[in-house]
Parts: sequence; structure tokens; C-alpha cells
Amino acid sequence: MNILLKHEQLNQQNLQLSNPVHSVLRPSLGLVAVGFLIAGMLYATASVSIAQLIFPKQANGSVIELNGKVMGSSLVGQNFVSEQYFHGRPSAVSYSVDGMAGSNLAISNPDLQKQIKERTIQFAQNNQITKQQVPNEMVTASGSGIDPDISPESALLQVKRVAQQRHLPEQHIRDLVQQQIQPAQFGVYGQARVNVLQLNLALDQLSSTPR
Repeated sequence: MNILLKHEQLNQQNLQLSNPVHSVLRPSLGLVAVGFLIAGMLYATASVSIAQLIFPKQANGSVIELNGKVMGSSLVGQNFVSEQYFHGRPSAVSYSVDGMAGSNLAISNPDLQKQIKERTIQFAQNNQITKQQVPNEMVTASGSGIDPDISPESALLQVKRVAQQRHLPEQHIRDLVQQQIQPAQFGVYGQARVNVLQLNLALDQLSSTPR
């Protein structure tokens, strides 16, 4: 009888050993739960909290507000078409953050060549300059499609048009552009730039100021 019991116990042990599900299921579920708790909740909560504490503006999308109204983000370009405003770089995706991309057209592509030619003529005419003076950045779409900045040179080329449209002295507009120039990061990384949205908001404030 004892021999039979021992055999039955051995058979049950062998059956449990032959079924690996029982041996790995519990620790696997435990690892999943711990991983979800640490990576999915604690890490995310800590990251958001630290970001909100140290960089609240950047953590919330670098939103620009004016009189309590959200005007946009300093990281996302907008399509300014009025001649009273400074214009940013062209966009192949209509400045949509949902489909950020460039045109993906080679420089030899006839469609791209046509677009560049048309943009060059339009920019030159609008700003009363020669086609040779038109910067490449103002006639080619940015890689992201939402580039919010232009070079100071591209902004200064638009001063005359904006001043005429707003009936303001050119020097006032030129000074405003100079005030909006952001230098290279730490004086080393990148290039000097002008945020088009911030410049146009400052322009509206300038135009509304009695003189």
C-alpha cells in the first residue's frame, strides 16, 4: 500500500514537472505586474511631475498665450498669408502636426523645380527684391513641415513690405525684428533665428501702440 502511494505521489510530481505552465505562469504574471507598476505608472508619473516642476512651459507644449487666449505654440509654424505679417517657410503638409513631413521630392524633380520657381517669383515681387536675393529657405519646404523659425536675414527682407502694409516706419519694424532674434543655443549650437509667430504677435502689439 505504501509502495502504491509513493508511486502515485511520484506520478503527480512528474505530471507537475512535465507541465511548465504551472511553474512559469505565476512569476511571469508577477513580472508583468511589477513592470507595469514601475515603467507604466511610477516612471511616467515621476517624469511628468519633474517636467512640470522644472520645465512647465515646455512640458505643456510651449504654448503662447495673449490676454488669456492661446495663440499657438512656439514649436509649430503657422500659415501667415496676409501681407501685413511676416511669412514663414513653406510647408508640404499645410503645417499639420498630424502628418509632419517634407515634400520628399528630389531637387531634380520637375514638380519641385516648378514650386521653387513660383515661390521665388512671388517672394521677390511681394518684398520688392530681386530673385537672386530670395533665400533658399523661403522657397523650399522644411523637413518637418512645421518649422516655426526663419533666419534673421529672411525676416529683414520682409521689413519693407510689412512696414508699407501697416503704414509704419521701416526702422520701427527693423528694430522689432532685431529684438526678436534668438541667438544660437549656448552661442554654439544651431544658428540665430526668429520665431515667426512671436514676431507677428509683437508686430500686432507694435501696431496697436499709439505714436
